[in-house]
Amino acid sequence: MEQNKDIVFLTGDLGFNALEPVQEKFPNRFVNVGIAEAHMVGMAVGLALEGKKVIVYSIAAFVTMRPYEQIRTGVCYDNLDVKIVGTGGGFNYPNHGVTHHTIEDYAIMKVLPGMTIYSPGYGWEAREAAKAMLRSHGPAYIRLSKSPGIDYAQPSFRFASGRGYVVKKGKDIILISTGNVLDVALAAGAELEKKTGMSVCVISMPSVKPIDKKLILEKAKNAKGVFTIEEHSTIGGLGSIVSSLLWQEKATPIKFHAFGFPDAFVTLVGNRDYLLHSVGLAPELITKKIVTLMRKK
Repeated sequence: MEQNKDIVFLTGDLGFNALEPVQEKFPNRFVNVGIAEAHMVGMAVGLALEGKKVIVYSIAAFVTMRPYEQIRTGVCYDNLDVKIVGTGGGFNYPNHGVTHHTIEDYAIMKVLPGMTIYSPGYGWEAREAAKAMLRSHGPAYIRLSKSPGIDYAQPSFRFASGRGYVVKKGKDIILISTGNVLDVALAAGAELEKKTGMSVCVISMPSVKPIDKKLILEKAKNAKGVFTIEEHSTIGGLGSIVSSLLWQEKATPIKFHAFGFPDAFVTLVGNRDYLLHSVGLAPELITKKIVTLMRKK
């Protein structure tokens, strides 16, 4: 906002103890719209039509579903420069119940024409995805989440929309994760190598749309199995995207399974780890399932 005087920040009554410095420094370009997400996106449309680059910020479940029509017809139809930031993706509000669980956000957002989608995992990915989003013009959605993960940045990595990153090299089993479950994927990969003797490649995919088709197909070509891991429904999520890509490109027949949320609401109450375990998104459960699948003829 210091560098670009046209950036305006709108929040849906979110960001206490986090956004006050922005509000204080840019009082004329910071608006707390209140709990009125559809109205907030409508305001963003008006500001964008006047040449502003608008950031819209709220809880991921609310900023995608409540104003969906306004995003579709207002933002995407006119290809406006509106950046939607959803915080607390997946089970990041575990004790707030189904209303706050975000299990379908990038599934519904990716069908919108012209919408770019980022699902970064950790510090480096989140910082660089935010920069890439703000450099671009047009609709974009970024899903932010908390996790005790790792900042895996390497000097050779250059962030770009549509690019994935090999965090751990391997060739027999390919684990592709998006968002803040990379630590789960890495733990499962280490356990799989112990149990199977195979080498495991772990890929982080912070860009959901566009996605790194080239990297996925290159790694799948000689693999024995490809598995996706996401804190999101497997219907319309990363699992659907990768399986569709493998089928369309007639990739060599391999074992495939998508790990994510089932076709059901999770009504349990507990911390994030407890809820992830309940849907099979724990390293030991992923490992057990893959070992079983790899042993099948």
